Amino acid sequence: MHSLPPLRQLQAFEAAARLLSFGKAAAELSVTPTAVSHQIRLLERHCGQPLFHRQPRPLHLTTAGAQLLPVVRDAFVSIADELARLIPGNPIGHLRVTATSAFAARWLLPRLGSWREEAPGSMLDLVGTDAVLDLRTGEVDVAIRYARRPPTDGVAVELLRDTFHVVMAPSMLQGGIDMIEPQTILDLPRVEVGWPLTDVDAPTWRNWETAARAAGHRISGTVRPPQLRFHEEHHGIDAVLAGQGLGLCSDVLVARELHDGRLLQVSDIVLPGYGFYFVYRGEHPRRRALEALLRWMQRQASA
Repeated sequence: MHSLPPLRQLQAFEAAARLLSFGKAAAELSVTPTAVSHQIRLLERHCGQPLFHRQPRPLHLTTAGAQLLPVVRDAFVSIADELARLIPGNPIGHLRVTATSAFAARWLLPRLGSWREEAPGSMLDLVGTDAVLDLRTGEVDVAIRYARRPPTDGVAVELLRDTFHVVMAPSMLQGGIDMIEPQTILDLPRVEVGWPLTDVDAPTWRNWETAARAAGHRISGTVRPPQLRFHEEHHGIDAVLAGQGLGLCSDVLVARELHDGRLLQVSDIVLPGYGFYFVYRGEHPRRRALEALLRWMQRQASA
């Protein structure tokens, strides 16, 4: 058997390479930064070349370090997964999933009871963030990407595609009106979610007004901008549910509220949305576990 360096050297390297910080690696491993630096220098001596560029800061990997990281990371993942499989009733192990905050809160969270029934004993670590976390570094195992086109940073499977509807809380309706003319909609209080300025086709009120005009509706006067604007999509949905204004909402994210009548669709004019993609590394060492999670999500999406 080939000579292997001590496990503590590999642990120090993996943590420092993943976090690009000796200090953060030390905190994670409950040791001092000096201890981390010492273990990495011993590993570099074993390899015969440096694994990090220490100067100028910030810390970054050498070519050799970048080649070694995925090997060490995947080895640790495989060991952890096999140990988890030894626990009775735990075939899946620990999976870390990132999704947009809105999708995590409004679609995934209400369905997790079904996942626990399907994979008892497994652990799903959910990271709700609009930041794009890197699959290649092993920071997460799965990313639910929200995009117009299939992402290119891994195997991408489309789960759902949404459409944006004008919706409102029943408390805002007067006289039991089901559908409202575009002119009236644009005169009422409205809620908007902030979309990147680079996305000119985003489901904004300005684009909805353009679609209404294109459909032949006359809109006179100066249209007031939305009165409330939120960075987080699920905060905007909560405001619409509270009767703070009409919203342009994803039919995927408000499906339950539309079904049970807590929100009402009040216009036939809709805007196209995006796809929700299940993305993972094709060479991931726990591909079977990831595909089990994918199959469960596909069943939930089709239901």
